[in-house]
Amino acid sequence: MKRQVKIATLLVAGMTLLAACSNDGFKTTDGGLHYRFDKVNKDGQQVQEGDVLVGEMTFKFDTMTLFTNVGKADRIMQASPNFPGNLHEGLLLMHVGDQATFAIEADTLAKFMQPDQMPPTYQRGTGQKFYYEINLQDIVTKEELEEEREAFMAEAQQRQENEPQMIADYVRDNGIAAKPNADGLYVIVKKRGNGPKVATGKEVAVNYTGRLLDGTMFDSSVESDAKEGDIHNPQRTYEPLTYTQGRGQLIPGWEQGVEGQPEGSQLQLIIPSALGYGPRGAGQLIPPFSPLVFDIEIVSVK
Repeated sequence: MKRQVKIATLLVAGMTLLAACSNDGFKTTDGGLHYRFDKVNKDGQQVQEGDVLVGEMTFKFDTMTLFTNVGKADRIMQASPNFPGNLHEGLLLMHVGDQATFAIEADTLAKFMQPDQMPPTYQRGTGQKFYYEINLQDIVTKEELEEEREAFMAEAQQRQENEPQMIADYVRDNGIAAKPNADGLYVIVKKRGNGPKVATGKEVAVNYTGRLLDGTMFDSSVESDAKEGDIHNPQRTYEPLTYTQGRGQLIPGWEQGVEGQPEGSQLQLIIPSALGYGPRGAGQLIPPFSPLVFDIEIVSVK
C-alpha cells in the first residue's frame, strides 16, 4: 500500500509506563510497556525498526475515542526507537495480521505534555490510561520508504523543470491575454468592483476556489464548487474566508494578486509555485512545484 505517509505519531514519543495495568489480560515488556494481543499471526511479516505500519488504529483515553481510522486502513505510524517502555517496544512485537492493544499510563504521559494538551477529563492519580488498539494489515519497509522518497524527489525535480511550460500551455489554451508580473504572477480581472481597496492591514473577506492547472480542485469556500469538485466536507461551514492583508496568513501569490483590488472585484490568479507552496507542496492534493489557479471574489474590505 503506497499512499502518502500519514504517520499518526499521536503522542508516541517520550512515553514510559510507571504503573501496572489491571488484570485484564495485559502483559508487560522488559521495558515496562503493557500490551495485549487479541489476534496473533506468527507467520506474518514482523515489524522492524523504521517500518511504517499500515492498518487500522483507535486511540482512546479510557473509553473516550480520540482518533480512529477503522474501516479506512492507512499508514498509521512508524516504528521509531526512543527508549525502553515507549510504544515502539510494542510495535516491534507485531506481525502482519496481528491485533493488539497497548496501554499508556496517563500520569506518565502528562509529564511530557502541557496541561492543555491532556484531555479535559484527565485527573492525576486516578489510574487513567491511553490505549492504542492496532489492527496491522501491512508493512511498508524502510527500504520501500527510501525508494518512495527517491521517486518523490525525482518527480518533484521533473515538475520543477516542466513548470514554466505548464504555465505557458495553460495561458495559451485558455486564451489569457494578461501578462505576468516580474514574479510570474498572472492577475486576470474578470469584474472590477468599486468599493474600498485591499491594502496592508485591512480585513478582507473573500470567496475562493483553488485548482491545479489540470483542473483538480483542492479547496473552496463555495459549497456548490466543493460539491462539483468532489471535495465537499459536510462538517465544514462554507462561508467567505476572512484574513488580514499583509500579515503572511496566505501564500504570497494570493496577497500580491489581491493587493490594490477593490471590494466587489472578481479575479483569477495564476500563481507560480515560487509564490505558492513551492518544493514542499501542501497536503495530498498539491504536489511540489505546483502552479495554482485561484478564482477569487472580494466580498468586503474593512
